[in-house]
Amino acid sequence: MYGLKTEGAFDSAHFLTDYYGKCENLHGHRWRVTVYLAQKDLQKEGTMRDMVLDFGVFKSKVRLLCDEFDHTFLVEEGSLKPATIEALQSEGFTLKILPFRTTAENLARHFAERLIKDGLPVCQIDMYETPNNCAIYYVD
Repeated sequence: MYGLKTEGAFDSAHFLTDYYGKCENLHGHRWRVTVYLAQKDLQKEGTMRDMVLDFGVFKSKVRLLCDEFDHTFLVEEGSLKPATIEALQSEGFTLKILPFRTTAENLARHFAERLIKDGLPVCQIDMYETPNNCAIYYVD
């Protein structure tokens, strides 16, 4: 088995609905994402012969996804009133409305699913919401 690893990062704000602590209030993180790829065999042909994947291609796909989340307000769908969403957008805020609670665990799974859909053989995502705390999503 062969593997690669790269990291990306993004800054975003979020809050957790129906939470019992500080995180129910709007706050921000410097999210750090570590993406792991795993593949049984190396590629057999072309410019990526004897590689899992070119690091440039790998890094670019991870960074593009991170850029999509960078400097946004992550909002769980249905957690804010439509008037609040409209007011924030009318003030120029960039919202990323997601169909899940914006926990590190769910973000890790979401990143894995998006990168797999983009053709990467993802086996694990580490989603750090602080320098010392991360959620890990393992792909089956």
